[in-house]
Order: sequence, then structure tokens, then C-alpha cells
Amino acid sequence: MRNLVALAMPGGPGFVDALQRIWDDGDAVFPIDLRLPKPARDRVLQAMAPSAVVDDTGGRSAVSGARPMEEGDALVVATSGSSGEPKGVVLTHEAVRASALATTGWIGRDPGDHWLACLPLAHVGGLSVITRALVMGIALTVLPTVDPEEIRASRATLISLVPAALDRIDVKQFRRIVLGGSRPPADRPANSVATYGMTETGSGVVYDGYPLDGVELRIVDDRIEVRGPMLLRCYRDGRDPKSADGWLPTGDSGALADDGRLSVLGRAADLIITGGENVWPEAVEAVLLRHPAVADVAVTGVTDPTWGQAVTAVVVPSNPASPPTLGELRDWVKAELPVFCAPHGLRLVDAIPRTALGKIRRSEVSAIII
Repeated sequence: MRNLVALAMPGGPGFVDALQRIWDDGDAVFPIDLRLPKPARDRVLQAMAPSAVVDDTGGRSAVSGARPMEEGDALVVATSGSSGEPKGVVLTHEAVRASALATTGWIGRDPGDHWLACLPLAHVGGLSVITRALVMGIALTVLPTVDPEEIRASRATLISLVPAALDRIDVKQFRRIVLGGSRPPADRPANSVATYGMTETGSGVVYDGYPLDGVELRIVDDRIEVRGPMLLRCYRDGRDPKSADGWLPTGDSGALADDGRLSVLGRAADLIITGGENVWPEAVEAVLLRHPAVADVAVTGVTDPTWGQAVTAVVVPSNPASPPTLGELRDWVKAELPVFCAPHGLRLVDAIPRTALGKIRRSEVSAIII
């Protein structure tokens, strides 16, 4: 019987050593998000059902209610998806290897390459840097956080980041910067690549709009579906979201150009329908973020008797003493997008709720409006 072992350890050499030992024993690894409060951590542990937890001292504590893993399973990565309830994505060693090979095939490989992992290791965007380096035999540095001084001292040539971290580092240090999480800025560095993927795909599977080798894309009823050897085996509870022939519905809306380039419009569930017109929040957010009075923004739909849903901007002002007005923001959006995309409502807040990787927590944004 193969076991699942949880790692409650910060990023660093100890995490890598512990992961490798667990793999050498034939077991699978579940990284715990150390930022979770105890009730949330207990809930995730119950859902993932590991046999033991290894802490930052290397001590191992048994856990009751463990469920076995299958031969060949390598990782369980927690994701809440759209439901908010913790799910565990089961990735096999075969899937981890396929992801590493496909990513390295796109990025290329130089003799002096050196990966740096500094994103949260409980998320696939951070964890896949470690597994990629281990599979490919590439030098690796692991940091617990995005620390500009330690990043500079690492001499790394390859790094995975979220867009919000770009202005904290010297981008010229790296041969390639892999960007995931939230939408990348329009003026991102020339040495960066924008990725599309999810926990269920084991990391990014689309780079700068094009699928990696071995990855297939298709659009079904305006929804993106993915197929490839790096996809999850199943969820921890045994459910397999893939179709019988291996296609994974992503829940995202998008389109494929004639040359195979993918355009991602956003989560289908986030679509705002106002006056019969479709408005994608991310498109409006991208425009509003360029307004000098907007430091951060989320766009959501609010139930409205006239429009069905009213486009509403939740804004963190650059200067709280002089926030933007609704009229200013409407005019700003109308200069670039159709008039129905312009917000009908404005709510000023101190911060936009985001995940560790910078994605907007849209359910929490909606709660702000209610």
C-alpha cells in the first residue's frame, strides 16, 4: 500500500530533501499551505487523508483516517476550484515527468540553467518548479518567499512568478521568467512567457497562447478543454473530471485562432450578462488598471432590475484622499471597450481579496458588494 505524506514545511532545501525521501519510499507528497489557520488546515487534512505529517524539524506525526494512494502517484495538490471546498488533485510521476519535459522543451535548456522556486509550494505553480528541476536534473534554489535580495544572490536563470512580483526583482537577471496566476501586464518583460493552466493540468500547458508539445486543445460550446499526459489522474475522493477519451473541461471560456493560438476570456461562471450583452470582468479590469487613480480593481456583476446584472467596479484608489469617480471610470472604459462594459457602480475598498498567486477571489468580491 502506498501512503500520502503531508509536508508542513517552508520552502527551502529541507522541503526538497523531504519530498525526495518520500518519493524514494514509493509514497506521494501533499504540501500543506502553512498560512492556513488551524481550522482550515484541519479541514484540508481531513479531505486529503494523509497517513502522516512531516514538520519543519523533520518530525513525523501519524494521522488517523488515512486513505491509501495508488502505485505511481506522486503528488496531491489542494485546490478549492469554484466551490470553495478543498479538493485534492492527484498527479502521477508520469504526469509530473510529462509536464517537466514539455515545459523544458518550450523554454529550452542551457548548460548554466538554474531554477528558482519562491512561490507558495502548496500551489502547483510553485511546486512544479521543484519537480521540474528534479526530473530534468537542473540546479535548484528554493526560497520560502519572494525575497528580492535572496533572489539576486541566487544566480538563478529561470524563475516562476506572479505578475505582481515583477517590479520587485531585476528581470534582466533571468534567461526566462514564467508568469502564472493572474493576467500578465501588457508591458511584461520580453524574457517572460505568459502561461495558462490549472492545478488539474499539473502546471501551465499553454505558453504565450500556444499549447506545449503533447498538449491538445479544443473548444466545446465556447469552453476550453485540454488533453495531455500531464493531466491529473483523479481527485483525492476518486472522482475523475476527464471524459472517457481524456478531455478535461477547464470551466474557462475561450477561442482558438486558425493558427492554434488560444485566447482565454475568463471563467465561464464569472461572465456578466448586462442588458443582454456579455461582459468579461478581466477585460474591464485590464483597462481600469491603466487608470492612474486605480491601484487595484475587481469587476463583478450585481443583480439589477433593469440590466439583469450591473457591471460594478470594486476599486482600491491610488490615493485614498482623491479617489476616482464613477464618471471618470466609465469614460475611461468607453474609450477602449463597448459602452456596455463601462461600470454602472463603484465601490471603494482598501484591498482586493486575492489568492497567494494573485488571482482575484471573486466570491469574496461579490460579498463586499452585497
